[in-house]
Amino acid sequence: MAGIGDFMGMMGKVKDIQANMQRIQEEQRSKTFEAASGGGMVTAKINGKNELLELKIDPETVDPNDIEMLEDLIKAAINAANDKCQDELKNQFSEMTGSMNIPGLENIGKLLGMG
Repeated sequence: MAGIGDFMGMMGKVKDIQANMQRIQEEQRSKTFEAASGGGMVTAKINGKNELLELKIDPETVDPNDIEMLEDLIKAAINAANDKCQDELKNQFSEMTGSMNIPGLENIGKLLGMG
């Protein structure tokens, strides 16, 4: 009967992990993440749902002859903010799961529909 007890204990841990994952996911959605590119020429702010909340562009950055550079700076700022969001989520789940090796943890934001 020890096997059944071990199984039940493991199932209890799984339920705890699921509850903690849900709590972390909800907390993450209420946070904001900001990043800049080009030495601060472009700044992007997103929320934990990866929605763009704010985009700031230094007017000196706007060169009508080099729109491609501005587009690259915008993409870089948004991607950096998204990376911050995903890194925090991954770190929180890693702390929660401890030394357990859970396949796919590196893609947790995508698995939860947040990336």
